[in-house]
Amino acid sequence: MKPTRQKEVNKMQVGVCGICCDACGLKTKGICQGCIAGDSPEAVKKVEFLKSINALCPVFDCAVKKKIAFCSRDCKEFPCQIFEGEYPYSKAYLGMYKSRMQQK
Repeated sequence: MKPTRQKEVNKMQVGVCGICCDACGLKTKGICQGCIAGDSPEAVKKVEFLKSINALCPVFDCAVKKKIAFCSRDCKEFPCQIFEGEYPYSKAYLGMYKSRMQQK
């Protein structure tokens, strides 16, 4: 891998849900600026902005309220009811995740 490419990979933006914002079409098309850690100082302002444009992500909102950076890493309740639908993870992925967590 070229050094410049490695630097780019090291700086990839990741949402509170664990999805890489830099691989998301909404961000690459300029529709979304991407997520920030739920415990960052700017997070509350971002929630208010997203509410104002009727685009609030329930996962991001929850992480900000709980003051956690990333759901699967920091929240003891992950995966919770917010993740029980098909967004942003499939039921199959969540089943695997729960199974693996029980193996530790």
